[in-house]
Amino acid sequence: MSTIPTFKCVLLDIEGTTTPISFVHDQLFPYVTNNLENFLNKNWNSTELQQKIQLLREQAIKDVNDNNLPDSVLIPESKEINEIKHFIIKNIKWQMEIDRKIGSLKSFQGFMWESGFESGELKGEIFDDVLEAFKRWKGIIQIFIYSSGSINAQKLIFKNSDKGDLSSYIDGYFDTTIGSKLEKSSYINIAKEIKVEPNEILFLSDNVKEIVAARSAGYQTAIMERKGNSPLSDDDRKNNIILSDFLQIFSHATF
Repeated sequence: MSTIPTFKCVLLDIEGTTTPISFVHDQLFPYVTNNLENFLNKNWNSTELQQKIQLLREQAIKDVNDNNLPDSVLIPESKEINEIKHFIIKNIKWQMEIDRKIGSLKSFQGFMWESGFESGELKGEIFDDVLEAFKRWKGIIQIFIYSSGSINAQKLIFKNSDKGDLSSYIDGYFDTTIGSKLEKSSYINIAKEIKVEPNEILFLSDNVKEIVAARSAGYQTAIMERKGNSPLSDDDRKNNIILSDFLQIFSHATF
């Protein structure tokens, strides 16, 4: 790019963009499934845990009654405690097996991850080039994150990363409460929220459908091609700017 950036903000996906896909699937998700029983036992009397469970319970009822998901696992309220825990574990594992990206599950996962990050059992994995780009952008370009994971979970990854606490570099976070990452309207809403014109925002993601949605909203875009990401088609390569690391942005003429 030219010495004067053509964008005022960068909006960044996490999984496959700032962080290896393997981190989420090989560390974050197994941390939840492998520690559910111990976590419930340890935190059962926590008000926050009970609030998370209630959200799961309400979602399960909706799944059975309204969402045509007969395999959903209902969570009883009046059973013996160990039986309730059994259904909670079964419900969460079922949702994770079908890779649901729904608020009640994300909230519960984030609550567990917070415990793991605080204990040091988890560390956010960040690509080396991301930190270098953050340092170069600091004070010049605003940095925002947009991920399907909850805002709390996003903050945990960057605050407790293997590159140190990166939260001071980041100006804000967005999750799917602002809209689906596949919808044009979500990117319009984000631009309004941060008070920047869409064409002054550079969006980076490994997901081609997200790139298409952001571009339709007027964003500048580039697809991240990281190790472990889904392969790109010939059309993807023909119709998009492809980057393998963030530092290529600083030598790219235009988006």
